[in-house]
Amino acid sequence: MSATPSAGTAPYYFIPAPSRHPVLMAFGLFLVIFGAGQWVNGAGWGSYVLLAGVVVWLTVMFQWFRQAIAESEGGLYSDRIDVSFRWSMSWFIFSEVMFFAAFFGALYWARVHALPMLGNLDHQILWPDFKAIWPSAGGGITGSPAGTVEPFTTVGPWPLPTINTALLLTSGVTLTIAHHALIAGQRGKTVFWMWVTVALGATFVGVQAYEYMHAYRDLNLKLSSGIFGSTFFMLTGFHGFHVFVGMLMLTFITLRLMKGHFTPERHFGFEGAAWYWHFVDVVWLGLYILVYWL
Repeated sequence: MSATPSAGTAPYYFIPAPSRHPVLMAFGLFLVIFGAGQWVNGAGWGSYVLLAGVVVWLTVMFQWFRQAIAESEGGLYSDRIDVSFRWSMSWFIFSEVMFFAAFFGALYWARVHALPMLGNLDHQILWPDFKAIWPSAGGGITGSPAGTVEPFTTVGPWPLPTINTALLLTSGVTLTIAHHALIAGQRGKTVFWMWVTVALGATFVGVQAYEYMHAYRDLNLKLSSGIFGSTFFMLTGFHGFHVFVGMLMLTFITLRLMKGHFTPERHFGFEGAAWYWHFVDVVWLGLYILVYWL
């Protein structure tokens, strides 16, 4: 049962009533994973199961978010709930930090430990043609003396990754301007700079999609291009997905701002999305230096 507040006040701690949303969300995600797994293994009907799962997932998410927004705008969330949200978002971002730390760790281990170890004297008898050179760009000069990895060209920092770096750094500035405008009670200015931030994020995703097409078509750089290809697409691909998710967050927050939600004093929905976006910016800086430059 949800706590009942007195007139004009929020409950000490709001407890929502039993909801169907969690189990339906889990069911939708199950369909997504099951359908995707069957599709990539050659079952054509898996694509339809995947689509059905996405529809269920998006429908439940829309209903769940709408309910949470109605509870917030209805004054049911007290300061205790605000603190709970802040801790929840902090731990979520920490889990994302560990997520990317694992991928950066894989890149570090491959370059600093695995590659030199395979190129030392102990392994020269097994692989006399192996050369411990990073990145692995093709058979004969790489970790593929048997020719199992097709020759490819790496992606340099210029121009597309540098352009994307400028886009993300600029978006961090525009988001900060929007935040200060919201605190100052300037809703129109806040909405404007929020849409600019969303546009910069969408441009980043578009540039990265073009970079991927260029890598596959012109550079022969693929997910199967040895350890370099797998770590490159693993890091940049998951980061691009996070940018897309952050862009959706900012879009929904902007639409709420246009509806008159949030006040200069209470706007954690805005702050939570901003935290996530700044986290994505910081991850990209590390990725830009370690993947494209070094």
